[in-house]
Formats: sequence, C-alpha cells, structure tokens
Amino acid sequence: MPRFAANLSMLFTEVPFPERFAKAAEAGFSGVEFLFPYEWPKDVLSGALNDNDLTQVLFNMPPGDWDAGERGIACLPDRVDEFRDGVYQAIEYARALGCKRLNCLAGLKPVDLDETTAWQTLVANIAWAADKLAAENITLCLEAINSRVDMPRFFLDTLGKVMALIEEVDADNLRLQYDIYHMQIMQGDLLRSMECLLPWIGHIQFADNPGRHEPGTGEINFSNVFAAIDKMDYDGWVSAEYKPSGATTESLNWLPV
Repeated sequence: MPRFAANLSMLFTEVPFPERFAKAAEAGFSGVEFLFPYEWPKDVLSGALNDNDLTQVLFNMPPGDWDAGERGIACLPDRVDEFRDGVYQAIEYARALGCKRLNCLAGLKPVDLDETTAWQTLVANIAWAADKLAAENITLCLEAINSRVDMPRFFLDTLGKVMALIEEVDADNLRLQYDIYHMQIMQGDLLRSMECLLPWIGHIQFADNPGRHEPGTGEINFSNVFAAIDKMDYDGWVSAEYKPSGATTESLNWLPV
C-alpha cells in the first residue's frame, strides 16, 4: 500500500494542535503534513516530529491573509515582494523540520486582473521560488484546486493549467501536487490522469467527494485508487486531507493496520 500521511490541520482536531502529532503516530501514520507552520515556533514543531518519529512530508508557503479569505498570492503582481519574503520564511521552516516538499498556492485571480498579467506574474514567481528551493534540495509542488465548490476564481484549477506552468518554468524541482478530491470535482478520470502524469507527480492528497470526508463516504472507489497507485510504483507520500465525518479515529477504517 502507499505511504500514508495525516494532514494535522484536518485530522485529530479533537485535541490541540501540538497533541495531534502523537495521535497520528498512535494511529499508525509515519508522516504528517499541515497547511501552515508559521504560528508555531520551529523548535516546538521539530520536537513534536522527533518525539513521535514522524516525517514532515509537506506544508504550504505563506498564503497571504488566510483568515481574510486569501488563498495564495503567487499570481498577484502587486504582492511579489511579499511572495519572495514568504519563500524565505518557508525555507527556514523547511530546514528546521527536515521537510523536502513545499506547496505553493497560486491564489484567487481578482476580477479586474487580466489573465495574461496574472499568468506572467505566476510564472516569474514560480521560477524564482523554484531556483531558491533547488539550492536547498527542496521540491516545489503546484496544486490544482477546484473552482466549482471550494475556491471560486482559484487561478490554477485544472491539471492542464498546472502542467502548462510546469512546462513553461522548466525547473527540475517542480512537481504536480495531485489532489484526488479536487480533481474528482473538476475533471474525474482519476486513475488515467494519475498514470499519465506520474512522472510529474510529487505529492498526492485525498478526500472523498462530495463532502470532503473520509474514504467510503462518497463516490470515489478508494480501494481501486490505492491499488492503482501501488501498481504505478509511485514512491511519494499519499496524504489524508479530509474532514472526518465524526471522530477522527472512527474515520480511519481505510487505513491498513
């Protein structure tokens, strides 16, 4: 079976964040991710990882003002300096946590920003970030997020757009973050698209659809999905990024013992 990781921003929320690392380890996870580390001191997070023998598999670069509804700033031409500062901040945390993959959220395109300017800004920012991360031996992931349900106006909302960006930037450490939940909403054909894009996939996340809950609560056949990922010889992490429909521990029937 794939190497499974737990997203601690969504799982084990029954306990305070610092206690979720132990809960994940007790449940059988060997890797963890979360949306953002920046509100926590680096030594607190690295200590929680070490104490529970966990690998930090991924986190996101700073997204702008998340609480105000921002979902990344990489496509915004008036936020380039802030974006670059965020790259440096993310590198500092990645060093401390031993994390070798960072995800960049492209952001929501303002209605008054033309498509070409947004795209050129995104290309330039990603090329700059990829270069800085390459010096640290860190892979930069790019995620397509559905614009139908969760994030209207998200600039990178299809696999085609992400792959066009990867091709244009042409950096060796640039990879696709394939989110099964988002791609089921936007385009389906999960197994075929994962197989075709396997050389560019650097990270996989999942939740069932609709509802973004655990496997078995929606329309996706996760037995087939996980078996297919195994057959593809994908060697990265597969992260549970869902909202449990009840207690987290009761949502883990899909996790191999």
